[in-house]
Amino acid sequence: MSAKNAAPVKHADAPVNKALTPEQKIKLYRDMCRIRRFELVALKHYNSGKMGGFLHLYNGQESVAVGCVSLMGANDHIITAYRDHGHALAVGMGMNECMAELFGKKTGCSKGKGGSMHFFAPDKNYWGGHGIVAGQTPLGAGLAFGVKYKGLKGCSLCFLGDGAVNQGAFHESLNLAALFDLPVVYIIENNGYSMGTSQKRSSAYPGCLAERAEGYGMKWELLNGEDIYEVRARVNEAMVRAREESKPMLLEVLTYRYYGHSVADAMHKKYRTKEEIERREREHDPLIIFRTHLINEKVLTEQQATEIDQAAQKEADDSGEFAEASPLPDPSEIFDDIYWEVDNQTEAGQTGRLFFND
Repeated sequence: MSAKNAAPVKHADAPVNKALTPEQKIKLYRDMCRIRRFELVALKHYNSGKMGGFLHLYNGQESVAVGCVSLMGANDHIITAYRDHGHALAVGMGMNECMAELFGKKTGCSKGKGGSMHFFAPDKNYWGGHGIVAGQTPLGAGLAFGVKYKGLKGCSLCFLGDGAVNQGAFHESLNLAALFDLPVVYIIENNGYSMGTSQKRSSAYPGCLAERAEGYGMKWELLNGEDIYEVRARVNEAMVRAREESKPMLLEVLTYRYYGHSVADAMHKKYRTKEEIERREREHDPLIIFRTHLINEKVLTEQQATEIDQAAQKEADDSGEFAEASPLPDPSEIFDDIYWEVDNQTEAGQTGRLFFND
């Protein structure tokens, strides 16, 4: 397979990309393949009735999550919305715990109580997975505030979809981030259609959505999300700025989802044409683009690429079997894992008193 849009040399030659070893480049490709295969297996099980609730697939956007996460350091944090499977796998969560969560099983990352939109891995500085549109954006500012308050050199990556830019909570977050000089990088994953309405019909903007940052005196940029080299080069600049200068930034990443807003979006081939979807898959697929680039660099062969894809498929299939065989949560645990203070029987959990400066 080939792609018309191979990664531009200028982005491949950016210092942050030139520093990648062949093994690290292959890992980036492997991580993207794992997300793609995981989502397709999840779709199969959802369609067979083995899952409930919603399922928001990340197919077509893999280079964004993998590219951004690959830049994170020890003091960096990440939070996202309901299309969270890609980010979860990119930070290193296992397919088994993620698939089991989709099945609502006790072995899931949220013990089967969260489902598709609520993956969490605090040990990996991954704070979800949130089902309320733009509800994660104040939390993203809060994570950045915590980093700054502790005097650490780190930043918060806060992801949102293009449909979230019209929510009040998002604008309140931008205002606070600008006022307090918070090291947060807001990343709009603009796949063009929000929940099912094209951007031009749903949002007022002068040239792009990211320009709204100007109303808060905040720096912004627009970038192409189909090229993982560009994602890494441009997002790295924003993250370094956030860490070194404690300044927020708004990035708009142009990307595309191959499926609907969720699997329940039966109209996704009505508000966009079949030809448009097929053209995006054929000419702008991030996996094909990066694979083509790595083959041209002689970092990867077609045979190796096939083997990586096959391994990802097996891992995804195995995770489905693991999820099916896992037990459901016990009804007696329904009130567990709601409030940490109560579960750990602290003074605040017993009395309701909580002193933040303790």
